Amino acid sequence: MKHVTMRQLRIFATVAKEGSISKAADKLFLTPPAVSMQIKELEAQVGMALFERSARRFTLTTVGEYFLIYARRILDLVGEAEELAKRLQEGTVGELRIGMVSTAQYLVPRMLGEFRREHPGITLSLRVGNRRQVVQMLEAREVDVVVMGRPPEELKVRAEAFAGHPSGFVAAPDHPLCDASGEIDPRLVAQEPLIVREEGSGTRSAMNLFFAERRVTPKIAMQMESNETIKQAVMSGLGLAFLSLHTIAMEVRHGYLRVLPVRGTPVMRAWYVVHRTSQFVAPAVEAFRYYLLERGQTYVQEHFPGGNGRGGSDPPGRRDR
Repeated sequence: MKHVTMRQLRIFATVAKEGSISKAADKLFLTPPAVSMQIKELEAQVGMALFERSARRFTLTTVGEYFLIYARRILDLVGEAEELAKRLQEGTVGELRIGMVSTAQYLVPRMLGEFRREHPGITLSLRVGNRRQVVQMLEAREVDVVVMGRPPEELKVRAEAFAGHPSGFVAAPDHPLCDASGEIDPRLVAQEPLIVREEGSGTRSAMNLFFAERRVTPKIAMQMESNETIKQAVMSGLGLAFLSLHTIAMEVRHGYLRVLPVRGTPVMRAWYVVHRTSQFVAPAVEAFRYYLLERGQTYVQEHFPGGNGRGGSDPPGRRDR
C-alpha cells in the first residue's frame, strides 16, 4: 500500500459517501471512467475488493468499511496540516523567540500585550540580557529576533528602526542641579558622581560618546548592570545617572526622579528590530516585525515622555550588514 495516493483516498471516500461512481464523479469534477480507474487501482494496492458492485449502487465490503475509517483519519489529518500551513503562512500561529536588551524590558513587554491579542496562536518567549549577551543569543540562533538600541557590526543582520529612543541625565528631586535655571553645562554634570551602566551596554556607549564629543571626562562613582539598581541609587542621593528616558517614565511621573536639562540632551537614538539575514524568517517573526514598524513609534509617543523622535547617530530605516 505504499503507493496509495491522497487523490485515491479522496475519491474512495467520496464514492463510499455517494454510493455511485457517477455521483462521485460529479462531486469531484471528474469523469466516471477516471473515478472507476482510481478505485480499481486502489483495490489493487489493498489486494482486496472495497466495494460490492451492483447495477444501481456501490456498497462497501467489510474490508471497505474498515479501510474507510483509516482513509477518513488520514484525510482529516492532511486537512489539519493544510490549515496549519495556511495559518503559519499568515503568521497567525507559530513560535516567536524574542531577545531584548535590558533597557527594552520597559517597552517591549507592554507592547506584546496588544500583539498577543491580535495573534493569539503565536507562542511567545522572552530573553533579556545586556547588549553583548543579546548579540550572542542572536549569533547562536537562540532567538529569532532582538530589540536593541545599537545593532551589531559583527553579524550580517537586517536592522530596522521602529521608534525614537531618548536618553538623558537624571537626578533625585532634591539635587542642587534641579534648581538650575536654563540649560546645564555638561561640564557641571561631569563633576558630579555618576552611576553608570557596564561597559558594552548601549546606554554606556551613548554616554561615553556624549562626553567624548564634548571632550569632557566624567567622574564615575559606581558601575551597575541593572537600570533598576541605578534608579534606586540615584533616588537615594548617591549621584546622577545617564539613562534611557523610557526606563524612568513612572519615576518621573510620580516625582521620584527628575530629568536634568543638560545641554545637548536628550540624546536621541533609535530602537531597532533585528534579525539575521542568513536565518529563515518565519511568518510569526514577520508579523512581529511589521507590528513594531507600524505601531512602535505611535506607542512610544503615547506612553513615554520625550519619545517623539526617530533621530540619532544612525538614520532610521533598514540597515543591512
